[in-house]
Amino acid sequence: MAEKETLAANFIENAIREDQKEGRYAEGIHTRFPPEPNGYLHIGHAKSICLNFGLARRFAGLCNLRFDDTNPTKEDTEYVDSIQEDVRWLGFSWDDRRFYASDYFPRLYAYAVELIRRGKAFVCDLTADEIRKTRGTLTEPGTESPYRNRSVEENLDLFGRMKAGEFPDGSHVLRAKIDMASPNINMRDPVLYRIAHADHHRTGNEWCIYPMYDFAHPLSDAIEGITHSICTLEFEDHRPLYDWLLESLGFDAATRPRQIEFARLNLTNTVMSKRMLRQLVEGGHVSGWDDPRMPTISGLRRRGYPAAAIRDFCERIGVAKSNSLVDVAMLEHCVRENLNETADRAMAVLDPVKVVLTNYPEGQTEYLEAENHPNRDGRRYVPFSRELYIEREDFAEVPPKKFFRLKPGGEVRLKHAYIIRCDEVVKDAAGNITELRCSYDPESKSGGATAGRKVKGTLHWVEAQTALPAEVRLYDYLLRTGDNGSAPEDFLTALNPDSLQVITKALVEPSLRWAGPGSRYQFLRKGYFCVDKDTTPERLVFNEIVGLRDTWAKVAKE
Repeated sequence: MAEKETLAANFIENAIREDQKEGRYAEGIHTRFPPEPNGYLHIGHAKSICLNFGLARRFAGLCNLRFDDTNPTKEDTEYVDSIQEDVRWLGFSWDDRRFYASDYFPRLYAYAVELIRRGKAFVCDLTADEIRKTRGTLTEPGTESPYRNRSVEENLDLFGRMKAGEFPDGSHVLRAKIDMASPNINMRDPVLYRIAHADHHRTGNEWCIYPMYDFAHPLSDAIEGITHSICTLEFEDHRPLYDWLLESLGFDAATRPRQIEFARLNLTNTVMSKRMLRQLVEGGHVSGWDDPRMPTISGLRRRGYPAAAIRDFCERIGVAKSNSLVDVAMLEHCVRENLNETADRAMAVLDPVKVVLTNYPEGQTEYLEAENHPNRDGRRYVPFSRELYIEREDFAEVPPKKFFRLKPGGEVRLKHAYIIRCDEVVKDAAGNITELRCSYDPESKSGGATAGRKVKGTLHWVEAQTALPAEVRLYDYLLRTGDNGSAPEDFLTALNPDSLQVITKALVEPSLRWAGPGSRYQFLRKGYFCVDKDTTPERLVFNEIVGLRDTWAKVAKE
């Protein structure tokens, strides 16, 4: 997988190099990508995937794929499978290092028991609301639980009975015993285990108590020998708790994971929350997790975004220590730049109007040579005959100034073909244009006597008899946002009702008849398009990937 070289080392790479220079982690660098399997991954996760696997590759280390599956009520094997597909598609491999936090449930339970034995954890009977109310505020300390000073023996007995399934959900939790007056609310006796009589997607009903994420996550890292735990900024305030857990359980400070936080990706006009994306899916606002309007990796893949373009985007935005908002136009620029080099060209007419060449021989068809890509070898042949279709917007009966397309008495060149002149406009009883009667210059084809004759406009077209009917789906941003481009808290009120436009009467050239799902093309003068999975032998379906206009390139140049 060829990648562009990093322009400059980021602060995470510098920290790793410092550790290497000081002789820490002599066995090598070991990172991990630790998703929770409770939804599909989005473009923000792609940044984390590229970062963690990229660091391992850059430092000749290893990167694990670990599912932090500690919440059975929200997790499913569907999400596990989709996450693996996304990571592979982005171009990364975990080899034989696929793990689950549920692999460690027996060890995590033993660690919890050890904390109880050391007087650092207790079983609490307060409800979730009561715990929340006694936690305190940023300016006021919390209140200790009345169950905080239970004996070690009583806590061990209760915790064992929790595991045995004697108690209903919500009746007991295991809490760490730290400091209810800590300025860091995460240190105010956080919950480590809760009761959940729910089937787990891997362990079934073997367990009815489950570790909290903040308990399982740092210990799973330590169990796997992770050297650098790369997290997003919201986990910075959780780091003291992670350190406390590892210290309390005797993990060596010299070899345990070093946590480094970076800013998560925020994109304009884009929902960047798994919870919100779930609302879109479950509320029927989109067709599914892989709807091409979604910022999920599966949605971007279905829309036609190349994996290399997403990796390039993640490399360009880099990693930062503070949150910021990235213009989605930059992502589109990376996609457009990739497709300009990789996508073959083809002709498609989205809103057809018929053109009849009155001086072209009836019943004759010729095949004209067309390049597949301006910078690569490869040719195809497109049929040409008396009847064609062009875009309706490429003709104006009363043209505005500087209109260089077809008009009454005007001439244009048809791409790869001839110069034509519009001689007559045919309309129906309602005054709608139904046909343009034109004449062509038979000597204006490449190699002809008038091939070099200059006309200002060049149009794309398709031949009437061989053109293939197609459905084309055009996309706009899913969200309409304010000037700063960020999603409002009540994001459903900002949904764009015009985010999808379906064109059912488009026509494409016959060379696309056997184009398979995922095939990408530049439709001349229209944009980049991808064959959708809904395509059948009877119906071609194309998704708009991105238009030809590159607003980011202009901004970047300035």
